[in-house]
Amino acid sequence: MTRVLATGTFDILHPGHIFYLEESAKLGDELWVIVARDGNVRHKPKPILPETQRLMMVSALKAVDHAVLGDEVDMWRPIREIRPDIITLGFNQHFSEENLITGLSEQGLTSEIKRIAEYSSAPYSGSRIIVARIRELPNNLMDMG
Repeated sequence: MTRVLATGTFDILHPGHIFYLEESAKLGDELWVIVARDGNVRHKPKPILPETQRLMMVSALKAVDHAVLGDEVDMWRPIREIRPDIITLGFNQHFSEENLITGLSEQGLTSEIKRIAEYSSAPYSGSRIIVARIRELPNNLMDMG
């Protein structure tokens, strides 16, 4: 059985997330997803949605077999527990693949790293694009909901 692991913040789910997870799932028999903890998101603005809600939404996706929250202190703990054969990275996840391979080796893991291509079939396939579009809307449209 080939176990695949995907990671991300998954704030404001959009078609790019779905594509990333579906493409990741195609690489193996079982897809695990680690959802970033609120306190661990430092490389971009803090998530709009709380971690428990993001975990609930990712868990509900058809492509996902298991979803867990990351560890607040030891990022390697859930990876050691899952022991993935493959770890996928999204096209815009700014991980150094070399550093990731080195870190995995230090944890006694030999996971293969695969980068998933960009999804460009939908105009709103990124959280930042969606937030920018919401900000463009007239105030009266935002008050309707």
